[in-house]
Amino acid sequence: MAERKPITSWLTDMDGVLIHEGTPIPGADAFIKRLRDSGLPFLVLTNNSIYTARDLHARLQRMGLDVPVENIWTSALATAQFLDDQRPGGTAYVIGEAGLTTALHDIGYVLTDHDPDYVVLGETRTYSFEALTKAIRLINAGARFICTNPDETGPSAEGPLPATGSVAALITKATGKDPYFAGKPNPLMMRTGLNAIGAHSETSAMIGDRMDTDVLAGLEAGMQTFLVLTGLTTVADIDRYPFGPSHVVESIADLVSLVDLPDQADQPTTGSRD
Repeated sequence: MAERKPITSWLTDMDGVLIHEGTPIPGADAFIKRLRDSGLPFLVLTNNSIYTARDLHARLQRMGLDVPVENIWTSALATAQFLDDQRPGGTAYVIGEAGLTTALHDIGYVLTDHDPDYVVLGETRTYSFEALTKAIRLINAGARFICTNPDETGPSAEGPLPATGSVAALITKATGKDPYFAGKPNPLMMRTGLNAIGAHSETSAMIGDRMDTDVLAGLEAGMQTFLVLTGLTTVADIDRYPFGPSHVVESIADLVSLVDLPDQADQPTTGSRD
């Protein structure tokens, strides 16, 4: 196997890697500080389309994690970038929150329920029967179906909540039309993120806690992948998949030293699968 180039840019998932249920994971603050001190390009990614990057910056800052707005990349931003490339200045009927509607407004999209080019489904805590019915009818009338991410459930203090992927399945069942998912594991989200920070996949790494989104997206985008065990995936889960991460580490704390020593990123001292 060819030797990997040194890591000169980093992408990391947020939930399960940097924070867990609103609390920073030990080592997350040191990792972000090291990234900022190093001057290396980096992004914090999330499939959650509810919040704007500015919202997430404020939420993370309250937890002691100082991530600049320009270093946050959401599935809503990836979706907006995709639509801007496909049909600049288009129209869309949107089911979602401010993170998604703001991203679409920022690219000049008109949000309408009158003969839109797209129906765009994002995450919200207030899915309504009326809105879903309208989306189904618009798709049946010819609107293209776009979804921010395929996550089937999301976390809450009371337990799992139905998320975008589950609602998309309902619409697909009613229309016979599958959506195009812009978020992870679609490598599109990674590639547009890399473009946003001027980075190249050959010298980039993706850190995540999920095999089916983070690791898969990083793999398909051509990056090194680091799986942390502070989220949804356990060591026992890894072999259930036909692909594997480049490296497995206990937590983000194990990666802090690799930021200043990128030439050692392909030889971590903890949990390598090489």
